[in-house]
Amino acid sequence: MNEDSLRKTMVDQQLIARGIHDLGVLKAMRQVPRHLFVPEGQREWAYADGPLPIGMGQTISQPFMVAYMTQCLRLKPSDRVLEIGTGCGYQTAVLAQCCSQVFSLEIRRGLLNSAQKRLTELGFLNIEFHWANGLDGLPEKAPFDGILIAAAAQDPPLHLLEQLAEDRVMVCPEGTFHQELVCYTKKNGSVERETQFPVRFVPLLGDLPH
Repeated sequence: MNEDSLRKTMVDQQLIARGIHDLGVLKAMRQVPRHLFVPEGQREWAYADGPLPIGMGQTISQPFMVAYMTQCLRLKPSDRVLEIGTGCGYQTAVLAQCCSQVFSLEIRRGLLNSAQKRLTELGFLNIEFHWANGLDGLPEKAPFDGILIAAAAQDPPLHLLEQLAEDRVMVCPEGTFHQELVCYTKKNGSVERETQFPVRFVPLLGDLPH
C-alpha cells in the first residue's frame, strides 16, 4: 500500500471513526505526508495509531491527537495561529493547511532547523519560525486566532491568554505525571476552561539552552 492509501486509511479509521469531523482538518491530514516527518527507520510506522520518537527526547504525536487539537481551535482560512513546540513540524504543517499563517516557536535549535528545512522543501510559505522560549509566546505578533501548545505545561500557562483574540481557543496539555488536554476559550473578558481527556506529552521546556 502506498503512502496516499495509508493516509486515507489513517483518516478513515483513526480520525473519522473517532469523531474528527472538521472538513479542513480532515483534508489537511489527508494531504500532509506524515512519513516525511519521522526518521527513516520509523517510516513504516508513520501512519500507525500512535506517537513515534523523532530524536532529542521528543516525539511526533499520534495522528488522532494532531487532528483533535487542531479541530479544537475551530480554524478559519483567514486565521493566524501561534504554535508552541515546532518539534518535527508535522503539527505545524497541518495547522498551516488550515489557516493563513502559523507562528511556530521551538526551544531546541536542532529541531527548529530541521523542521524549517523540511517544511520549506515541501513548499510551505505561510509559516514563521522562531527559536524562542514558548512560555513567552510572541506578543509582538498578537493577538492570535488560536494557540496550540504541543508539550505539557506543568502549570496552566494562563498568561498566554493575553495573546489570544476574543472568543478564540487555546489548547494545551497540562500536568506532570497526570496530564490532561485542556481547552481555554476567551469570552467577554473571562475564560472558560474545558477538560478534554487524559494525555501523555513530553514536558514543555522553559529556558533556552546556552
